[in-house]
Amino acid sequence: MKYLIAFDKFKGALSAAEAGRIAASEIADLDPSGTILQAPLTDGGEGFATILAGALDGRLLKVEVAGPRFKPAKGRITLVEASHIPPAAMERLQLPPAAATGTIAFVEMASASGYEQLADGERDPWKTTTLGTGQLMKAAVEAGAGAIVLGIGGSATNDCGAGALEALGVVYYDRDLQPVKDITPAEFKRVTSAGSMSHLLDSFPPVRIACDVSNPLLGENGATRVYGPQKGLKEEDFERLERNVRKMATRLLGLFGRDIGEWDKLMEEPGSGAAGGIGFALRHALPDSRFVEGFPLVAELLDLEVKAGQADLILTGEGRIDESSLHGKGPVALVRRARPDQSLVLLAGSVQESTAAKLRSSHSRLRVQAISDPSWPLEKALAETQNSLRRALRKILSGAE
Repeated sequence: MKYLIAFDKFKGALSAAEAGRIAASEIADLDPSGTILQAPLTDGGEGFATILAGALDGRLLKVEVAGPRFKPAKGRITLVEASHIPPAAMERLQLPPAAATGTIAFVEMASASGYEQLADGERDPWKTTTLGTGQLMKAAVEAGAGAIVLGIGGSATNDCGAGALEALGVVYYDRDLQPVKDITPAEFKRVTSAGSMSHLLDSFPPVRIACDVSNPLLGENGATRVYGPQKGLKEEDFERLERNVRKMATRLLGLFGRDIGEWDKLMEEPGSGAAGGIGFALRHALPDSRFVEGFPLVAELLDLEVKAGQADLILTGEGRIDESSLHGKGPVALVRRARPDQSLVLLAGSVQESTAAKLRSSHSRLRVQAISDPSWPLEKALAETQNSLRRALRKILSGAE
């Protein structure tokens, strides 16, 4: 029997690779003659660079950068020779010829500006920055990258990419024309203008922003309202932060010469609200930057369609399955791509039953199961994830339930 193990991370408990190793161990014990294919999933967040380093024979670099609250963090970049990238992925990236034959850097925003680097009490989008992500991008260029693919999942930020641009040479000024450094949304009200004395932005290599989120920058479906709460934003601060983000967005659009009559339309572009607006900033600051669909790109980089096509049983899952999982998340996207005759098991720490019902109705051979006892407090569920996953796999693979 052939198995495809394709887990995403169990947030706060297991990486995608760790979940895969547990599954492989259980399969080896219960079906020693089985063939195991591995394809750890990533949504462009935590694990993006590490997973692609393993899949594409890349060189993983760890670079000290500013974390989301300015404490040092180990940012991750994977450098990959273009010849190692599958043709379908290269076609999706649409790189110019010069960039398509050299070294491509996969930059992991989560490792520099990520949500999981902060304790609960530190999560506050007024005080977090993408400075470290900009520093990582700059380090990738210095390491010889001819193009950058930026994975923007798992961010802790809502700074409209202002911090990243600061790392790349943009300077923010107050009313006295004094620089406002270490920019965060808490400082946006002090900024009256912005400028750049750096030639880095004009000469920056092509950047592709891997993203499955279609939210605009502002409004009811924008970055602040949709993602602010999970990053620590208080409900009473929604409107104030929204106003500050709009102010910074207009400063940046003015700096980069966008027609004032187009500003509202540009802030409504799908994807501009992803990761607190960093994609919006980079799209307008850099000469060759654009969004690419994240999961399809990762699927092509991991050769996922071929591996899935070979499998009799697909094992996948992540920390939680809920309504948001239906909008581009890796495990669900994998389920949707499976053949009708394939068996699938989707495991998660917790499962929203209404979402599970929708998924089961879409594939007759899909099993969706929560691995943690729903009565457990979150801390216990996270601490027990490894054991819970092992027990669930053992029962399913042995046919005990």
